[in-house]
Amino acid sequence: MEEKLWKDHCALLNKDEENELEIFGYKTQGCRKALCIAGYILSCGALLLLFYWKPEWDVWANCIRCSLEEADVVLLRTTDEFRRYTRKKVTWIDLAPLALPVGSNSDGPLVADKDSVLNRAIMKPQLKVRCIQVQKIRYIWDFSIKEFKKVGSLEDSNTCHSIHHKFGAGLTREEQKIRQLVCGPNAIEIEIRPIWKLLFKEILNPFYVFQAFTLTLWLSQGYIEYSVAIIILSIISVGLTVYDLRQQSTKLHDLVQEHNKVQVTVCTKSEGCKELESRYLVPGDLFLLDGKKLCLPCDAVLIDGTCIVNEGMLTGESIPVTKTPLPLAESPMPWKTHSVEDYRRHVLFCGTEVIQTKVTGRGPARAVVLQTGFNTAKGDLVRSILYPKPVNFKLYRDALKFIVGLSAIGVFGLIYTVCVFVSHKKPVADVVAMALLLLTVAVPPTIPAALTTGTVYAQRRLKKKKIFCIQPRGINICGQINLVCFDKTGTLTEDGLDLWGIIPSEGSRFQKIHKFHPSTPLPWGPVCGAMASCHSLVVLDKKIQGDPLDVKMFEGTHWDDSSTAQDGTGCPHTCVVRPGPKASSAPTEGIAILHQFPFSSGLQRMSVVSQKIGEEQYDLYMKGAPEIVSSFCRPETVQNWERATLQFYIPANFLKELKTYTSQGFRVIALAHKVLNLGKDVDVSNVEREEAESGLAFLGLLVMENRLKQETKPVLGELAAARIRKCWSTGDNLQTAVTVARNADMIHPGSKVILIEANEPEDSTPASIAWSLAEESKANTATPCEVRATAEEKITLEGETCNYHFANEEKSYQVIIKHFYSLLPKILVNATVFARMSPGRKSSLVEEFQKLNYYVGMCGDGANDCGALKMAHAGISLSEQEASVASPFTSQIPNIQCVPELIREGRAALVSSFAVVKYLTLYGLIQFVGTALLFWQLQIFGIQYLIQDVVITLLVCLTMSLTEAYPKLAPYRPPGQLISPPLLLSIILNVCFTIIMQTCGFLLVKQQPWYVLLATQRHCSPGNGTVSPTGPGGNGTSSGDQSTVLSYEDTTLWPLSSINCIIVAFVFSKGKPFRKPIYTNYVFSVLLALQLAVCLFLFLADIDAVYSGMQFLCTPVIWRVYILLMLLVTFCISFFTEDVILQNKRLWLLLKAWFGYQSKSQYRKWQRMLQGDPNWPPVNGKDFAAKSTDEVYINPTYEHNDEE
Repeated sequence: MEEKLWKDHCALLNKDEENELEIFGYKTQGCRKALCIAGYILSCGALLLLFYWKPEWDVWANCIRCSLEEADVVLLRTTDEFRRYTRKKVTWIDLAPLALPVGSNSDGPLVADKDSVLNRAIMKPQLKVRCIQVQKIRYIWDFSIKEFKKVGSLEDSNTCHSIHHKFGAGLTREEQKIRQLVCGPNAIEIEIRPIWKLLFKEILNPFYVFQAFTLTLWLSQGYIEYSVAIIILSIISVGLTVYDLRQQSTKLHDLVQEHNKVQVTVCTKSEGCKELESRYLVPGDLFLLDGKKLCLPCDAVLIDGTCIVNEGMLTGESIPVTKTPLPLAESPMPWKTHSVEDYRRHVLFCGTEVIQTKVTGRGPARAVVLQTGFNTAKGDLVRSILYPKPVNFKLYRDALKFIVGLSAIGVFGLIYTVCVFVSHKKPVADVVAMALLLLTVAVPPTIPAALTTGTVYAQRRLKKKKIFCIQPRGINICGQINLVCFDKTGTLTEDGLDLWGIIPSEGSRFQKIHKFHPSTPLPWGPVCGAMASCHSLVVLDKKIQGDPLDVKMFEGTHWDDSSTAQDGTGCPHTCVVRPGPKASSAPTEGIAILHQFPFSSGLQRMSVVSQKIGEEQYDLYMKGAPEIVSSFCRPETVQNWERATLQFYIPANFLKELKTYTSQGFRVIALAHKVLNLGKDVDVSNVEREEAESGLAFLGLLVMENRLKQETKPVLGELAAARIRKCWSTGDNLQTAVTVARNADMIHPGSKVILIEANEPEDSTPASIAWSLAEESKANTATPCEVRATAEEKITLEGETCNYHFANEEKSYQVIIKHFYSLLPKILVNATVFARMSPGRKSSLVEEFQKLNYYVGMCGDGANDCGALKMAHAGISLSEQEASVASPFTSQIPNIQCVPELIREGRAALVSSFAVVKYLTLYGLIQFVGTALLFWQLQIFGIQYLIQDVVITLLVCLTMSLTEAYPKLAPYRPPGQLISPPLLLSIILNVCFTIIMQTCGFLLVKQQPWYVLLATQRHCSPGNGTVSPTGPGGNGTSSGDQSTVLSYEDTTLWPLSSINCIIVAFVFSKGKPFRKPIYTNYVFSVLLALQLAVCLFLFLADIDAVYSGMQFLCTPVIWRVYILLMLLVTFCISFFTEDVILQNKRLWLLLKAWFGYQSKSQYRKWQRMLQGDPNWPPVNGKDFAAKSTDEVYINPTYEHNDEE
């Protein structure tokens, strides 16, 4: 029973998706709510503020647990490691006002699509729908399966036939109204958030609330000047933050606003076609594409005609993409499954631009709306900006722990103060005020600002280098990156490909290579026909546009792409290519490209159906990955193979020839051809792809050169010197990828490359995985033992071993994940090349690296890396297209120079943040010690401490982080957490030095012959004699008393604490290896010198006006010398401890070795395990998957335990 109650109470929302959430049902209870309201009033709003910070406490206090079906409030919890809670109210949508036709209240479906969730969500006879809105997406309650289901999309269960049949004629007007009300408007609406809302959200941050409490207390004690200074600084900080948030909100609003005002022609069953504003579109609507340029306002599936669209908004590449209609197939499979990985070729995505449409004989191009509003591709992109993945970085969690630790010290001071003042029988009001004062002194109110100063300055420096950031907090994480994953095309290599040559195949052998030169055009033949027609190029604004590979291939033929032609009979638009003036003579006027089977990364091929002008014969040309194309050139059975003519026979040396060129780093494309026997007047758009693409004649190999960018090798060398791993996830052939990785020095010249090939199980044979040395590695005739034992190629400082590298393709990677998951971590710690990788697998790869506790940087050109860019700790896009807004960082310089720049600035920002937090902690504890000592004698600081707070501390905080990043990347990373032994020891030791120095000064001054307990005379007598004493009864804690009471303890402790603040500011401002030396930060250096000069002047000058203003007592010169000596000794000890001991990397490595400390990071554990494994890496062997899955390795959940 209890289990059933829990099952009804709890469920998963968006199961197995990136934004998966747990959802819990609660019902508001009147008496609980009344008690909470009373609590709000009695606590003066403190309880309400607590509930604002902790929404789950609010729900638990106000509501009782119930089933989701009964709930009027739901509590949502993320399933990631953050476990964040959100409270949402369940609302009702009333359909009664729609004036639905008679019979709507019966048991029959209100929506024609019987499988639609809408039919299962409408409560009858009330005609109401329960719903919640989460992150701009609406979910409605499905009464049949008792779950909240996403609404605003067509069901994925629809088959190709059902989409054509149910929605091919449009919806009825009544159904449109129902869908509009339940699904909401088709609009990506981003409100420009009011300034007052942004302001309230910012100032209700726990840090600022504590700061407000502290400042209120200080103001009540008359400490006005410093409090006002902090208030002004906080107002500026909050104002700038609110301004930035408002600007971002405005930019995002402007970015999506035009999307909501597109005019489309919508067809309905009852009213025919009419123009409608796009915000009224609903899933299932049928709309026309009339040939005009159109920015798509929704996701839609094409059911008639073909379209050419610019998907730059999604992919980052402004390359025309051809979309084909969804086939009218009778398959029972869902339409996406039927289209395998290539369903995207039928989908028009929201935000992309339709450039051209090609009509069919059945009429204009038509599309059915799939998804609307924030459910669309563009909506998902906008939501990723509105609700970014939370930053899991120990710095911010440690900062909270740090503040809790300081607060504990403050509580100790509070108890101490109460004891001292109560023992002297002081009034309760004074005891409370002084106790709270010492509590707040321990926690500096400027710590929130301190954590952001380093990142703000780093962001400004990055902007100067044309690197832009939409998540400033991510800059600190860049300082911890220890693995960078690159995409090849456009990232490491030049954007354009150069034609190198064509190797034709005739009969059973390859012919002489044809090199491409302007003076020697390609002779006419099937190869020339394939290169001229097998592409997806379009003519836009009198310029040929399309994929760079297609453009280069077509240009190599010297043919021309004429504008689309149409005959007078209303036949479909047809693209015609004709020989140009420089082309070799051809026996035809041109070739008409009648139909395309578009290229996709899943299929790795494309085909076209074409016809020579004036001839009846139809031709099919194919181009694609050689291993894929060759598979279509073999007859299907052995018997057919024996009877095959020579033209179908693939050259015997095909693989050898292919390796010859891929091993030199060339990009190789295979070409194939087939004559289609279709008959006269056939509609080629109805030709089945599987039938057409079979039994092809192999034509040859097209060899293209893809040169590395000149910046690539130096940058990769710099990362290697910094001990930062590089890996490569590319869509290229494996051999090409390995060769280019070698050429780019991503793989060391002496290193071995082990190729991994994994295969799915077949019949009775289980899944297998084979390991083989790459050709270059075999030349060295190394044994497996030698592969493991090359000592000089091992990186010892960080424990990385790189004397061998694994390389594999996506097919093998998928098999490894499915059948050999226990091997995956072993492979990943030394894998460098991942070839033929699709966009989805790139994201998966980044995630698997993160599970091994790597801090992953992903650098891509934005073309198909958006998912991986978002998944990585630091995603860097080299594209300025709109897709790059989903990436935390965007570089306007289109090469990988931005990667080391970002890591440098990240390291500098991280070290700066640590330095400022350390300084502020010491500043707070220095004042805490001094105040506690003075409280022992019932004294408090005077006006002179305003100088320490405003002139020293505030200015130090604002300028310490101005030090720029060191130009050379160090071969190790800075500590990634505040609570680490070096940092804690630094703070503890410096606090000890402070306590010793201040206590010595406090006690020694009492031993001096000229000392009196309290005095009212401040100036020096001619002989530097005594001052008039006053009895202890004259002392008090009221401001009136403090203005006339002076003490030698105060006069002694002020220089000791003030100059100590300057000392720790200098000592903590370490330069090399992560920042430039302190003297390069001119503002900070000059400021420290001026502060020291001012402090020494105020302390040493025998000027009555100065003593009067500072509330000092005159002391003998020798005593001042003693104080300076104490400060000098403290400086020397502190500097030596910080620089020689605590910042000594070698010393810490020795200590770690001495105590046997080992990193807890998963990848470190695997490296240590593999170093001691004599059978790893396997070479020239083959393993099979065990049938039992009992011992499958499950990678641990992702934790950032990167303790080095």
